Amino acid sequence: MGGEPMFGSVMIGRSTAPVEVMRSIVNDWADTIGAAAGFIDERALVTEDGRVVVCVRFADRASYERLADDPAQSAWWDSTLRPMLDGDPDWIDGTWHDI
Repeated sequence: MGGEPMFGSVMIGRSTAPVEVMRSIVNDWADTIGAAAGFIDERALVTEDGRVVVCVRFADRASYERLADDPAQSAWWDSTLRPMLDGDPDWIDGTWHDI
């Protein structure tokens, strides 16, 4: 246990796409953008009624903020992932800790 805390985000929303489609899109994103941006990993909890909770971790806050401020990331979100959600998701940003 222990280790350096990582920074990241939790997105809570409602998906209109199957989780397999979201997984494929996010894997492509991780291959092209994420690894270079300090991306560590991502997990999704999908409920039977379509709610989705996505947890994303980055090496540190600076890496997370650099990607969040990147116009290419915003364009990808707006054109690719955002259309797969029903309405605006809630976001919670913070520091991940092992407990």
